[in-house]
Amino acid sequence: MSAELLLALHWLAGLVVMAEALNKLERTRPRRPGLSTRERWAEWLKALAWLLLAIGAGGALIGPVFNLPPPGLRDVCVAAGFAVLVVRTRIKEG
Repeated sequence: MSAELLLALHWLAGLVVMAEALNKLERTRPRRPGLSTRERWAEWLKALAWLLLAIGAGGALIGPVFNLPPPGLRDVCVAAGFAVLVVRTRIKEG
């Protein structure tokens, strides 16, 4: 694969993951009343996971702007894997 194609796929995957991460973060409420300790931990971990994905996706989006080193195949596969899971979930939900 050419470096330009990898960069484009990485950027597109980053865009999809960023949009979903921000959506999920907005709806995560780990401090809401009535949660058990286990549910509260699960919500905090979910928020942390989506925050980390948003940070990673942000790196994919700003990479070309700041002339960062191009992503490798491994980076593209990880980002694309998450993007495919997001799209699959959206299709499944209708």
